Amino acid sequence: MRQIPVDTSAATVMVAKTPEPKVKDRRTGELAVDAETGAKLMTVNVMFAANDEVEILPVTVPETGISGELAMGTPVALTGLVARPWENEFNGQKRHGIAFRAVAVTSLAATGSKAA
Repeated sequence: MRQIPVDTSAATVMVAKTPEPKVKDRRTGELAVDAETGAKLMTVNVMFAANDEVEILPVTVPETGISGELAMGTPVALTGLVARPWENEFNGQKRHGIAFRAVAVTSLAATGSKAA
């Protein structure tokens, strides 16, 4: 699958919603795990501000990659952020979008520095 690296050096990134376990199957409640490591996956919604635009992005990150207190409004660094285009078909309807995944989400609240 194609991965596109995302440069966060000129962006301001803050937690929009505290981390939650990523659900693989909503019908059964099965939680998502990393296929390679088996680590539980989490979703962290972040406010990504760059180029005079702001978006709320759900970012998938392994539970082991979350460090520091990630309360709403906390400035964070996203390590290894990539964008992955996806497409699927359900009930004859095609859907597509972009999924974001990071190796780690680290609180910058103690350092007071900008997300890099």
